[in-house]
Amino acid sequence: MIRSGDLVRIPWKNGGGTTAELAAFPEGLGFDAFGWRISMADVASDGPFSTFPGIDRTLIVLEGNGIELDVEGVPYRLEGALAKLSFAGDDATLGRLLSGGIRDLNVMTRRGRFTHRTRTVRSGVMLLSEDACAAFVTAVEASLDVFVGDVVHSLHPLDTLVLDPGSEMIQLSGTGQSILVEIVPEDSAREGDRHP
Repeated sequence: MIRSGDLVRIPWKNGGGTTAELAAFPEGLGFDAFGWRISMADVASDGPFSTFPGIDRTLIVLEGNGIELDVEGVPYRLEGALAKLSFAGDDATLGRLLSGGIRDLNVMTRRGRFTHRTRTVRSGVMLLSEDACAAFVTAVEASLDVFVGDVVHSLHPLDTLVLDPGSEMIQLSGTGQSILVEIVPEDSAREGDRHP
């Protein structure tokens, strides 16, 4: 369980916000070497995004009114919670806040090694993909109970649960929505990538 209140937020060099890492593989490597990385960011002002050559990324708004992303000159308006956009980390990207700061979820995977999937899920039964090597669920709007076998995990808003990718079915109970993130090796035969 990754509690939102326990996250260590690192200020950006440009002063425009902070980032807290939720999980990364392999652990302890810098931005030039990770295979995949999941983080939360607090965006406080407009400005350019850092470029990540060879990385595919998805940004999902968790809190706030939203942001407009200008990706290589093409604007994409992400309004309100759960709005999302997938784009290449290589692309020149500029963020413009719609009205006040936001908190977002960032999923990044290194092209050629991993891909990722994100989807919004509500209460009920959630099926995990067989080819996922890592999976996470983040509560967004309200508290959520996640049943994994006989164990119940209670998530508050913005808490994240690390799921066993070998689990086939996960039961969710609550009134809010959540985000499921699945990381998939591009070559499923790579044993080293399947067991981070």
